[in-house]
Amino acid sequence: MKTSRRTWMTGALGLGLAPLADVFAVKDPYPRAGKGLTVGLAAYSFRDYFEFSHGKKNPKYAAGDKAMDMPGFIEYCAKRGVKGAELTSYFFPPDCDESYYANCREVAGNMGVKISGTAVGNNFSHPRDSPERAEQIAYVKQWIDYAALMGAPHIRVFAGKHPKGVSGEEAEQNAVEALTEAAVYAAEKQVYLGIENHDSITTADRLLRIVRAVESPWVGVNLDSGNFIADDVYAEITASSPYAVNVQLKTEIKVGDGKKPADLERVVKILKDTGYEGFVVLEFEEETDPYEHVPPLLEKLQTWCA
Repeated sequence: MKTSRRTWMTGALGLGLAPLADVFAVKDPYPRAGKGLTVGLAAYSFRDYFEFSHGKKNPKYAAGDKAMDMPGFIEYCAKRGVKGAELTSYFFPPDCDESYYANCREVAGNMGVKISGTAVGNNFSHPRDSPERAEQIAYVKQWIDYAALMGAPHIRVFAGKHPKGVSGEEAEQNAVEALTEAAVYAAEKQVYLGIENHDSITTADRLLRIVRAVESPWVGVNLDSGNFIADDVYAEITASSPYAVNVQLKTEIKVGDGKKPADLERVVKILKDTGYEGFVVLEFEEETDPYEHVPPLLEKLQTWCA
């Protein structure tokens, strides 16, 4: 390679800058400088405390001291010493305009917090000529615009679930094509798309096969530690980490049809050993009170990631 693409990309993510020339698609692991990890927190961790969810009133929402909105979530991160706030798209008010996204950026700047990214719930497995494909492309492009408004360098995207009548191989090719199209627009806005190991993507092999096939420097891996299904989940994490543009940590890993506690310290060590640089975002999915359980987890992560 002609330059240390990983070093360049890390700087671009941190500064909100990304040159459009002399960049490389993700064919090989990113060159690493090993500059370190930054702890972040996903708004999804407080999903029951936002008034809105997926464009509707949140049925679990209850007004009161624990109620949360996006500016309030950013402030929560600041008070906990968390440097990165992942603003999950699902919980924005359905009628908010551009000023709301700009305000999130302003609040984050004032609080000394970086908006590490956002996350959408798209499905890119629909066939090329289907109306659903066009709708999903438009949806992701809209959130690329919102991410740019907020100064967010990254969006978590999905390949999605297989539509009825679409084989696994066809869905994978559909996802590659849709990501390739979305990546062109993402490049214009200088926002990275990180495809997550989610839904039909349960192994590093399939995840990396899609990322490599897209052949865009703006598409990498959103590594979710809790979504692999394999005999050795930690081996899957190790294989994926060199291609990651963002990492989300879960407190549990999947084992067969169930789950068991994740060894998060081991995951952080894997990230360090593979030279990953960037945000390590806690996404708390357990059905317990995040106000009680998230703070001690953050303290541990901040120690391990230091």
